[in-house]
Amino acid sequence: LKKLYPMRTVYLNGEYVLEKDAKVSIFDRAFLFADAVYEVTTVLKGKLVDFDNHMKRLKRSMKELHFEPTLNEKNILKFHRELIKLNNLEEGVIYLQVSRGVAERDFAFPKETELTVSAFTQKKDLVENKSAQKGISVITIEDLRWKRCDIKTIQLLYPSMAKSEALRQGADDAWMTQNNYVMEGSSNNAWIIRGKTIYTRQTDNLILSGVTRAAILSVAEELGYKVIFKQFTTQEAESADEAFVTSATTFVTAVVKINNHRIKDGKPGVFTQELRKAYIKQALKTLK
Repeated sequence: LKKLYPMRTVYLNGEYVLEKDAKVSIFDRAFLFADAVYEVTTVLKGKLVDFDNHMKRLKRSMKELHFEPTLNEKNILKFHRELIKLNNLEEGVIYLQVSRGVAERDFAFPKETELTVSAFTQKKDLVENKSAQKGISVITIEDLRWKRCDIKTIQLLYPSMAKSEALRQGADDAWMTQNNYVMEGSSNNAWIIRGKTIYTRQTDNLILSGVTRAAILSVAEELGYKVIFKQFTTQEAESADEAFVTSATTFVTAVVKINNHRIKDGKPGVFTQELRKAYIKQALKTLK
């Protein structure tokens, strides 16, 4: 870890401390029950991308889990900006986690707790990204997660298992499926293109409504592409003209191989590349 990141300053419950000094109670419900939610906000040119929509999703996640009290959005923005400054972050992400807090171990939600709020930075090459230039390969794997994937909780063990299995098989990521229909990736939304039409699964409790996903919808429309919210099968994905994933860290990244099937010529498609450029251009307009 020290080789990847120099000693960072992190945020924990109102204080800025060196990462080695950040301590959380063993009785924190994030530790005991994964009773916590999170957001990952992109940083470009030292500023936050689409921050307001990340906060809307955070508030929704907290509401769905009956978190009290709510957080002050202005304060969150303040410490996000301060972390960027303290860690000299020009490009990368800020990871924000909100736990229900510390309480004696009990399956029932405690009535009164103080939220545990933490955040840290990660430097990443997001715009000039090798995966985006070459495209990625994915495998399909059965989706065995719980049925409230619309809440952005920290219980990410199964997606981690799926990603690790993909790497074990020589792929870059996994698309999770139910009854042979593609749901989403381990940490991204899944899309395919046929002609001038883009297909992606409708949002409900079984997938996460991505912030980047929402931005892509307007970008695609501006580029003259129709978006249809419809489930697609593994076979439909394997025979698509193009395929791609979207997330805060991947932006728009082409999928060039699904299982053992190469997508067209095995290179990022023309529209996927066009969409990525258009999205980055739009993202830069949302900097805060």
